[in-house]
Amino acid sequence: MLGNEHFEALFTEQFGVNRSFFAGKRILEIGCGPRGSLEWASDASRRVGIDPLVDAYREFGIDLHAMEYVADPVEHLSFADGSFDVVSSLNSLDHVDDLATAMSEIARVLVPGGSFLLEVEFGHSPTPAEPIEIPADFATSLAPVFTVASVNQFGLSSGHQVHRAHAEKIPYRQSRRRTPGVLIAHLIREPSTP
Repeated sequence: MLGNEHFEALFTEQFGVNRSFFAGKRILEIGCGPRGSLEWASDASRRVGIDPLVDAYREFGIDLHAMEYVADPVEHLSFADGSFDVVSSLNSLDHVDDLATAMSEIARVLVPGGSFLLEVEFGHSPTPAEPIEIPADFATSLAPVFTVASVNQFGLSSGHQVHRAHAEKIPYRQSRRRTPGVLIAHLIREPSTP
């Protein structure tokens, strides 16, 4: 079993919410990995993690977790419209194959007024593992589908630890050369417009 004690702070502190924010809500995490990232959210009504590698994660003991695991890619979610009150993507959105389709699917499964909690590295050169380059203005570019409840940009430490960016609070300084940073945003799904 892999440790998962650090996830509650990632879902709460960096988005300015507390544990009670998730009580009674249906939560979907994009790119959940094998650690049981939603185990801490025991007051939620449903906890689902999606990851195309779910079947490979069984050797790490995911079947012992209370959360559900589904082997969906984010571009093809097997959930009905409006199935979740909160969708999160912690350091995973730059790993997808098609960003526009991924965002369309996230918006589709999220209820109007629901929260999209996003932590992602932006401004890095594409790699085989992280083929998507997220722009620095990504959070605001999602209007009118999403409005910004909060947004922060941080610099990366020398250890390149995306999950530590909020705790370290290194100011992001854009320069003329490519400068990666970490975007942390709480976005609200707007009602569909005619």
